[in-house]
Amino acid sequence: MKLLVLVLNKEEFLDEILEAFVEVGITGATILDSVGMGRKLAYDIPIFAGLRKSIKTTDYSKTIFSVVNDDETLEAAINLVEELIDLKEPGSCFLFVVPILMVKGLKENELAW
Repeated sequence: MKLLVLVLNKEEFLDEILEAFVEVGITGATILDSVGMGRKLAYDIPIFAGLRKSIKTTDYSKTIFSVVNDDETLEAAINLVEELIDLKEPGSCFLFVVPILMVKGLKENELAW
């Protein structure tokens, strides 16, 4: 099992990404509203207000977490994300995958098989 984490700065792609996940068999994910450190510093902490011009940051983003049980599904999901969004474009989105050593509290059918 692996955890797919996708930080989506271009929120307009959220629905398409979720639809793509369902296409490859990922039927469960957690979506959080998120904000980057640069934005937080530049806009919410007065001492760093001068950074606004020098920090290129999006306003807000969505962070998607999904437990994926097999590498084939994971690879298909990543490929579909790459088809939708140019990951080389700065500030669009980034994703990473980490291994999961243990999961409790999920039924077997809740995992993305």
